[in-house]
Amino acid sequence: MTPVILVVTEKSVVDLFEYQGKQYFERYDIPTPVGDVADSVEQALAVAEGIGYPVVLKAQVKVGGRGKAGGVKVATNAAEVLEHANAILGLDIKGHVVERLWVEEASSIAREYYASFTLDRANKTHLGMLSAQGGVEIEVVAEENPDAIAFLSIDPVRGLDLATARRWVHEAELDEPAREQAAELLVRLYRCYVEGDCDLAEINPLIMTPDFVVKALDAKVTLDENASFRHPEWNAFRATDTTDPREIMAREKGLNYIGLDGTVGIIANGAGLAMSTLDVVNQVGGTAANFLDIGGGANADVMAAALEVINADPKVRVIFVNIFGGITRVDDVANGVLEALRRVHIASPIVLRLDGTNALLGREILEPYLSDTLITEPTMVEAARRAVAFTQGA
Repeated sequence: MTPVILVVTEKSVVDLFEYQGKQYFERYDIPTPVGDVADSVEQALAVAEGIGYPVVLKAQVKVGGRGKAGGVKVATNAAEVLEHANAILGLDIKGHVVERLWVEEASSIAREYYASFTLDRANKTHLGMLSAQGGVEIEVVAEENPDAIAFLSIDPVRGLDLATARRWVHEAELDEPAREQAAELLVRLYRCYVEGDCDLAEINPLIMTPDFVVKALDAKVTLDENASFRHPEWNAFRATDTTDPREIMAREKGLNYIGLDGTVGIIANGAGLAMSTLDVVNQVGGTAANFLDIGGGANADVMAAALEVINADPKVRVIFVNIFGGITRVDDVANGVLEALRRVHIASPIVLRLDGTNALLGREILEPYLSDTLITEPTMVEAARRAVAFTQGA
């Protein structure tokens, strides 16, 4: 069974494009390849000519898998720049249309590493992750070789000093020639993460070149929008934001939503339950189309908004509603679901698992309306299996 790793926060965040992340890194002296942005084929050629060949053209989208989709190409001359820029601009990568390129000097790579900082809310510390296995998704490393990730818990008051960073790179077994530079870079990345008010600062890959130079080949930066009052310059990032349209709709409706690439739409109350629901769907052979936490209130308005957002996703083949009633009573949830169905025409079948306060009453309310496309199941696993069966034609 493949675990689902997803960082979910209750706070609003701003995801940066790669080029913006690298520009952010530059403020903290984190070395990156020389490059610039281009909005057209002509600009891409001008940037490439200014840098000198070979160069790499990278699609600027806020989604992974660019390389496999044809969004990253090496050009050794002007003709190849024109060819690749024409092919990449306008390319659809997992529902994200490429409108901008990052053109940078091509880097020779001897080794690839992974490094990141984020917040460990459970332990009220910052969490650093470092691995000698970079260039692939950290979820893959965590699944196939979890011992390859060196975790570092950082007291926010004490921070990260160079001595600790040196011990950390040794523990992660980075190559000896890279260790001192990597330790210094990690201290700068931590400063960027803290002083720059990041929710996530990730480099994948962090590379060592054949002549033993360590630098960030990619940049994934998420900013904590709660700190935006300290950063008026962030308004420039919002002006270039091309967020997933599903996420825009959810944000307008006040929902905590993250779009994914699967076929099972998920509605749950509480971030923990939503995460568990994603895991269970994955464990029974399905793929989640989203993370959607409706929080403590599951009234008709909230349920209608949640169903509308998920219903707008053409990849969704079934909607799995997983509610555990605590403060929110299950009978209120049931009435909310029925009222929402009167307001929103739902194209996909719905599987519900309702438990907790007044669960029996809630199920009784739903009983007269159950059908082949409105189904209840007593447990989360059974409901997940039923939902996944719809996606598999069963």
